[in-house]
Amino acid sequence: MADGQFTRPDGFDGLETPCLLLDADRLTANVATMRAGLDRLGVTLRPHLKTAKSLDVARIAMASPSGPATVSTLREAEHFAEGGVRDLIYAVGIAPQKLDRVGAIRRRWGADLAIVLDSIEQANAVVAWSRRTGDPMPVLIEVDADGHRSGVDPRDADTLVAIGRVLSDGASLRGVLLHAGDSYGLTEPAALKAAAEAERAAAVAAAAILRGAGLPCPVVSVGSTPTARYADNLDGITEVRAGVFMIGDLFQAGVGSCRIDEIALTVLTTVIGHQREKGWIITDAGWMALSRDRGTARQAVDQGYGIACDMAGQPYPDLIVRDANQEHGIVALRPGSSAPLPDLPIGARLRILPNHACATGAQHDRYHVVADGRLTGAVWPRINGW
Repeated sequence: MADGQFTRPDGFDGLETPCLLLDADRLTANVATMRAGLDRLGVTLRPHLKTAKSLDVARIAMASPSGPATVSTLREAEHFAEGGVRDLIYAVGIAPQKLDRVGAIRRRWGADLAIVLDSIEQANAVVAWSRRTGDPMPVLIEVDADGHRSGVDPRDADTLVAIGRVLSDGASLRGVLLHAGDSYGLTEPAALKAAAEAERAAAVAAAAILRGAGLPCPVVSVGSTPTARYADNLDGITEVRAGVFMIGDLFQAGVGSCRIDEIALTVLTTVIGHQREKGWIITDAGWMALSRDRGTARQAVDQGYGIACDMAGQPYPDLIVRDANQEHGIVALRPGSSAPLPDLPIGARLRILPNHACATGAQHDRYHVVADGRLTGAVWPRINGW
């Protein structure tokens, strides 16, 4: 093949593959849509940055350069605090061994970094730390909206009040925090609306218990992308935490939280071979580039390891990454499809829409930014680790 056969005016030919592309136009539109919806409901957006893990993305998603924002690792908290974000919630149950690191972030960057917990044991540890350091740690009590994972049952007044009273003896009780994780298993709009209302009701009930006991509860925080999309009423809620909405992925499209043409993330890959008798196109993006997430296998439409798109980001009919090895992707037609297999010679390039933006992003240390269908030349660093 002649040199320059795959040279394109959009600039993608200069990139080594596999690599991560981020469509800034889609990202900005997704943030604007979510913010407008929450503005109508009268609540603050506290974007969760666990998907993006990028200060450049955070500055688009947040209301101001100082926040508010949510993180899921202390590495994220350090990164964003160093970048000027001051209003942060670390939304994973606290381990006592991490309190010194939380305190260091608060001191070094002057960050108002709050933590979450759901047990008296944790509360006692936080109070002991707060007394020892003279820093009354801000805390939200995690409440269980749907039995998905962690949190106090919102009907368990005894435990909620007991935790709140322990915290009042040295720490700073900020309020309650919920995450409707079971919403990720739903697909019908009516069910998603019901999940959003159940999350709201649980949060409001827990806040009422604390306030009824004379305890402070200024913050009532809920959040998941599906419930944020489908909520009709957020009375009693002060803020919504959602994160993957800004980037989107195939799992969220299967839930109904976004459309495929709103997904802002793709993995750029190169064709490196064929198994024509099997109908396979081999690429250089295996599961090390795409992740091993197969979440769509449990949905109505199994997208394999991702949907294969042309260089304009348009999906080829029924063309998916059917299988993946560590550094090889096997691109083929969806089982049962009668669509034509595209003629993609060695050296041709594809863009793969991911199943799970968080997991795929975690395989990479930067975004190559796309706007108006062209590579802009901007490279936005992203971080990983805990």
